Amino acid sequence: MRAVSLTFPTVLSGFVAVLVGYASSAAIIWQAAAAAGATPTQIAGWMTALGMGMGISTLLLSWWYKAPVLTAWSTPGAALLATSLQGVTLAETIGIFIFANALILLCGVTGLFARLMKIIPHSLAAAMLAGVLLRFGLQAFSNMDGHLVLCGSMLLAWLAAKAVAPRYAIVATLLVGAAVAGLNGDVVTEKLTLTLVMPQFIAPSFTLTTLISIGIPFFLVTMASQNAPGFATLKASGYPVAVSPLIIATGGLALLLAPLGVYSICIAAITAAICQSPDAHPDPDKRWLAAAAAGVFYLLAGVFGGSITGVMAALPLSWIQTLAGLALLGTISGSLYQALHNERERDAAIVTFLLTASGVTLGGIGSAFWGLVAGGVCYLVLLRPRRA
Repeated sequence: MRAVSLTFPTVLSGFVAVLVGYASSAAIIWQAAAAAGATPTQIAGWMTALGMGMGISTLLLSWWYKAPVLTAWSTPGAALLATSLQGVTLAETIGIFIFANALILLCGVTGLFARLMKIIPHSLAAAMLAGVLLRFGLQAFSNMDGHLVLCGSMLLAWLAAKAVAPRYAIVATLLVGAAVAGLNGDVVTEKLTLTLVMPQFIAPSFTLTTLISIGIPFFLVTMASQNAPGFATLKASGYPVAVSPLIIATGGLALLLAPLGVYSICIAAITAAICQSPDAHPDPDKRWLAAAAAGVFYLLAGVFGGSITGVMAALPLSWIQTLAGLALLGTISGSLYQALHNERERDAAIVTFLLTASGVTLGGIGSAFWGLVAGGVCYLVLLRPRRA
């Protein structure tokens, strides 16, 4: 039966993907909302709407395409908003959300973004993915400096389980890490409460100055630093899903929910890689179930959107980062192999990998975009003479 494929490691991959997504950037979203003048209740409502939007889109798209299509908010976009919304009214902020998501929807309808994604070589897409994920893999080991007992025990648990039961390696890592963190008193639950906060409708206001100075950069950052890596991740993992329909679906849903505080719904990259890895399911055709599980956890996170900050504060950051790094090791190694195994494309791929991993930001656009640009230039310059 098909339901038998929904094993515990598959469900756990979905849970870890959502956990990593919220842990890595929920605080940035709160900062962005606070900069716009939103009250704590309104911010909690934004988190509810975001969780529901990502949950619905992830569930429907993964089921429809039978591929691990995970959606997410735009972390680079949230970082840009957090530094740009000072002095902007809440109504003008909602106007920026509507304007940027309308531009994203237009990219999907016209097919412009799809044509761009088709010309990216597979080796460069894999190199970019490896570069994006590198810092997460490094955190699996760098946290041992200062958290040796917790991170060391998680690493040993992962290694032991990988040797005898590879599919349950992350399960063992999670359980051992949770037990050690609990025994050390690193899990703080005193202020942890589960509350339901409904999102509030906020009427938008549009001003030309904010749309040009914030809306357009926000649109560019979201497309270049979130959606482009997301589609490259799908491509590198062996899921060449049609680009334009996904952009239309995610951009349209974000546009519809923007008055409730949904600033973006994009194609996930880093967290999606967890659901697209062999640890999620040995059969690539069944890994969509991990993304579907993530959709359910998104919905649960949305229902208790007001409690997300408390949950994140209760868990040790080193535990979350080590778990994410170990969960992504298989994807990192697979991406590096795909990027570098073709000798003719190796130079261009290593430029893409290193520039992406550098984390440099130029013109407000993240390193993933510039890694692809630099790698693409090397690809054209170096391969053309060789072919001649």
